[in-house]
Amino acid sequence: MQYFVVMIDYGRRGREAIVDPEITRREVVARITSGEYRNISFIHEIADSAVWDITAEILAEAALPEIAATGADLQASRFDHLRDLRKAET
Repeated sequence: MQYFVVMIDYGRRGREAIVDPEITRREVVARITSGEYRNISFIHEIADSAVWDITAEILAEAALPEIAATGADLQASRFDHLRDLRKAET
């Protein structure tokens, strides 16, 4: 049996351990990405009487990817610049 323990820190209000044997790793990542899980103290994976701290791995998976500027974004910036120049001429 494998399950995950997500410890959430609420500050002065205390902590909450979310333990659901039916939740998968993918669902833990999805809940972090959606913002459902915030202020995470740690995430442990428990399988076959062994415990692993996988906090860094899961948070890295849940991180939103950096999106580089696309051609459309650069073109929009150019149009904005040209519009600003036309405004300055008048």
